[in-house]
Amino acid sequence: MRFYLISDNVDTQVGLRLAGIDGVVVHEPAEVEKALDRAVKMEDVAVILITETLLQLCREKVYSLKLNCKRPLIVEIPDRHGNGRTSDSITRYVREAIGLKL
Repeated sequence: MRFYLISDNVDTQVGLRLAGIDGVVVHEPAEVEKALDRAVKMEDVAVILITETLLQLCREKVYSLKLNCKRPLIVEIPDRHGNGRTSDSITRYVREAIGLKL
């Protein structure tokens, strides 16, 4: 099983490519949805990483996939334009899910 990146930034793609993670760079909502559909159909992809900016473009599609698909796990990551909220949202999610304050 492997990771797959959907990014709006070439720098993010290059950095994760150096770590062995393949992916695509897209900018438009239609491109994001197409990349998500393609990645979900890849049987060897266990985790899809998507940048904050792209998640904002197609939030409903991503949340629909999260709720209705057993695989893959979709994880929002910050990019160089991110506002740094991702770690707070992960902490809040854990706190709400299991009642543990981190």
